[in-house]
Amino acid sequence: MTRPQISEEAASHPPQSHALDVPNVRNFRDAAIPPLRTGQLYRSGSLNRLTEEGAERIKQLGIRTVIDLRGNAETAVWPVNGHNAGVEWVSLPALPDRAGLVELGFTDFSGFDGKAWPVDPARLYPFMAVYTGPAIGHLVHRLIRPGALPAIIQCAVGKDRTGLAVAVIQSLLGAPWPDIVDHFVQSNIELMLTAGPTPFTDESGVTRYSHPVTEELLRSAMEAINHTHGSLTSYIEAHGVTSEDMAALRSLLVP
Repeated sequence: MTRPQISEEAASHPPQSHALDVPNVRNFRDAAIPPLRTGQLYRSGSLNRLTEEGAERIKQLGIRTVIDLRGNAETAVWPVNGHNAGVEWVSLPALPDRAGLVELGFTDFSGFDGKAWPVDPARLYPFMAVYTGPAIGHLVHRLIRPGALPAIIQCAVGKDRTGLAVAVIQSLLGAPWPDIVDHFVQSNIELMLTAGPTPFTDESGVTRYSHPVTEELLRSAMEAINHTHGSLTSYIEAHGVTSEDMAALRSLLVP
């Protein structure tokens, strides 16, 4: 096989990081892409290793709310220390167990076997599309509360659960699909996944692998949403978000 030619110019310009400087926090970025307003919605990996210097940076950004999509087992092992950052911490597990889904208002358990969420990304994304819906609905309600913004949406590394939630919001607010995808796959650069999966130890002490994200993965989630609900609007409405709620979100995040 012929080796592809890479120009010296391309080789000398590696992919650029868009992360903001928040010490000890991975993948911290502004979630705004056109038409969203900058400086209002951020995304990141877990803030559990936040330092006092990082907390000061959070204050400088004016952050008022941190919405944590991690599960209870994760937060028990890696609790968040806000270092008096002066924010409200909101737990909204994106992939809870059955009891957690009931608490979030989930009612249709057809096909739900109670097993842990899939490790394989190809199965994970359609699974998330179904079972993350209640958390995304509550997320919208949190964002439109008076004084909630600017806010951060976070999970373990800010890649999958956060990636899907942010992509849904961006899509609902009219961002073009190519821009949504570009923003989504930027996590590969921020988390050094451009060369492939990297190992990590989960909350149970088991070695697993963090996989790169792709357009195909995000598309599979969106297709699962459309297959189940017909549209993103119907999906979000099924999880308690009204047209008035969306108008409020749009007024806050779109100039």
